[in-house]
Amino acid sequence: MITFDRVRVTYPGATRPTLSDVSFDLPEGDLCLVVGSTGSGKSTLLGAVNGLVPHFTGGTLAGRVLVDARDTAHHRPRDLADVVGYVGQDPLRGFVTDTVEDEIAYGMEQLGIDPVAMRKRVEETLDLMGIADLRRRPLVDLSGGQQQRVAIAAVLAAQPRVLVLDEPTSALDPTAAQDVLSAIATLVHEVGLTVLLAEHRLERVMQAADSMLWLPGDGSVVHGSPRAVLAGATITPPLAALARAAGWDEVPLSVREARRRALAEDLRPTPPPRVPVAAGPSALTASDVEVRFGEIVAVSGVSLELAERSVTALLGRNGAGKSSLLWALQGALSCGGDIAIGGRDPRRLGAAQARRLVALVPQTATDLLYLPTVAAECDQADAESDAEPGTTAGLLRTLGVDVPGDRDPRDLSEGQRLALVLAIQLAARPPVLLLDEPTRGLDYNAKAELRHIVDRLAGTGVAVLISTHDVEFAAAVSRRTLLMADGEIIADGDTLGLLTSSPAYAPQMAKVFAPIPVLTPDDVARGLR
Repeated sequence: MITFDRVRVTYPGATRPTLSDVSFDLPEGDLCLVVGSTGSGKSTLLGAVNGLVPHFTGGTLAGRVLVDARDTAHHRPRDLADVVGYVGQDPLRGFVTDTVEDEIAYGMEQLGIDPVAMRKRVEETLDLMGIADLRRRPLVDLSGGQQQRVAIAAVLAAQPRVLVLDEPTSALDPTAAQDVLSAIATLVHEVGLTVLLAEHRLERVMQAADSMLWLPGDGSVVHGSPRAVLAGATITPPLAALARAAGWDEVPLSVREARRRALAEDLRPTPPPRVPVAAGPSALTASDVEVRFGEIVAVSGVSLELAERSVTALLGRNGAGKSSLLWALQGALSCGGDIAIGGRDPRRLGAAQARRLVALVPQTATDLLYLPTVAAECDQADAESDAEPGTTAGLLRTLGVDVPGDRDPRDLSEGQRLALVLAIQLAARPPVLLLDEPTRGLDYNAKAELRHIVDRLAGTGVAVLISTHDVEFAAAVSRRTLLMADGEIIADGDTLGLLTSSPAYAPQMAKVFAPIPVLTPDDVARGLR
């Protein structure tokens, strides 16, 4: 179904090709997982499948990319629309209508689908993706995760034979991600859909993959079975880290497989000590915070306190009100209740003063990028934060992203842009830092660096609140976890106790070794030693 024959992609001004001499074949009905570090070329490879590369991105493509026997060099994306469906990293940038139902119908209208068949497909797709209750909602009012599900639904409704997904679960909560991936797997096995899926959170999808493409970052691509590729890849999902800690020669692809092997070998790590939530001087105090959007109550009477030197995770399903709470605490939303940081309310300060008090890294990183080059963004952040020149650029490199200073931020990958915004916000050294889905688009190495940065910030006295759907990251970085639902905080406790008692939010190590309370591969490695 998909053939890459000695493909080379080179962008103008690049010192080396992004893809170099890449060859592989994917049969019909294959679910292929694309993995690699941030900036390794995953999005370029995906874009080459439907002709976005090079027809819209620019650059030079050598070799051949065949999709259903059509050469993408001679077929533009519109010529492949009946065969290939594509969902990019940022769903909002791809929407062309105003409401959920219209967006799902739009692609079919362009393909000339009969109106009766179109209505039937809209209904089926709404049910398949679990978004029937959103049908008349404006797209801009949806949460990031809801927008992602709508984007996938809009593509699936056109019934393509090939589905290309660039990080489809990055903004989804664990339950929603499992629902989406189950729906896609069903289409693969029962309809013969061919899926090419790029993902950083391999723990969510690798058990469903038929094959894997690993991009080491040097332009090459390694194609093979998930077990064979993971055995040699530098990408280390939790189960791969477990295999290394336990000395296993193969990487288990599912919790069930890992649990069976651990039980067979009587592998029982010593659990880490239960550390209570630290109590210290308060950095932020909020009481009875309420956020309304018309008739919708996004945050309902939330009260919380963040201590200095603390790292707190905020979990909850899509649409629970997590982002609205963060924006309220940052002072950017009109809301009821009291908020105090160092005795001051950020809602009553100017933007520059509020940023030095509390910084927020939003889900859509590009909202904070407006200058023409990376160097200009870094210099501006240094100036606005009264930081030493080079501070922001140094933070960016610490996050594992080293890009030329003359690059346009809009030309960076989603993960690179997110890291740039994080570096810009960290340069202000605020006493309170709010992170909204900070690991979206980041690979495992970058997430490890982010964890170290957060730990160092907490060590200097900063209170960090992280809203995330990445339970593996939450387990590794936080001591305290808040669980939010329907605008309210419904659970507040130490991370070890809360996550190991939750079937929906338990990380993989907690599931493998239950009832032994461990959260991360590092916990297991220390426990086995």
